[in-house]
Amino acid sequence: MAKKQKKQWFENEKFWLNYGPIMFDAQRWAEAPAVADSVCKIAGLKKGSSVLDAGCGPGRISIELAALGMNVTGVDLIQGELDAAKESAEAEGVKLNLVKADLRKYQSKEKFDCAVNLFTSFGYCETIEEDVKILQNIYSNLKDDGWFILENISRETAILYFTEGEWFERAGKTVLTEFHVEGAWEGLRSKWILIDNKTGERTEHEFVQRLYSGIEIKRLLTGIGFKSVEVYGDFDFSPYNEKARTMVVVARK
Repeated sequence: MAKKQKKQWFENEKFWLNYGPIMFDAQRWAEAPAVADSVCKIAGLKKGSSVLDAGCGPGRISIELAALGMNVTGVDLIQGELDAAKESAEAEGVKLNLVKADLRKYQSKEKFDCAVNLFTSFGYCETIEEDVKILQNIYSNLKDDGWFILENISRETAILYFTEGEWFERAGKTVLTEFHVEGAWEGLRSKWILIDNKTGERTEHEFVQRLYSGIEIKRLLTGIGFKSVEVYGDFDFSPYNEKARTMVVVARK
């Protein structure tokens, strides 16, 4: 009998129930329209274009893409996040195709004009092979000449903006964070402590995100089969240099 595989932390529904409102705060939602507009411009999308939001979470970007006339499929592993996306889409009067699936396994019969993986949603798997499988599946789910846009913390931006920790108030909680470097900047260990401001209840979670450099991601995507891969410092095509705000990777199948 095959041994049941242990769930990884990001597969835990309770984690997202506690931490989702902290990660996807009002500022993140306010940024979504501009990001969706940038995605459409980068990939040359028109009304009716099909977009795969790989790791859609509560639907921030999916909803804005749908509002721009895109045919959006949002895929996520967490039912609670999909339920939140459905509720928000209905409130905004837009239609989303929401699918509960693991990106390490997800294969769609429909092929997409564009796929996105945004807001540092990559690098959490236990192995590099699992990360690569996600990228391979995204590639196979694209039409020929389709676009893939990845926005993620990278090794370079982690170094540029490294802090040992901070604290802030959000969603009725005091949030304390601690960050430590894993190995030779191979990963970033993050510890998040939430203290409920009313009850004093304390919740802790610690996880590691694998850090890829810009050139490593470029080589991975090229090896998978993408015919062009460019790395930028933001959605405005600014250079990926010492002034980069984030890492935005634009790949063409």
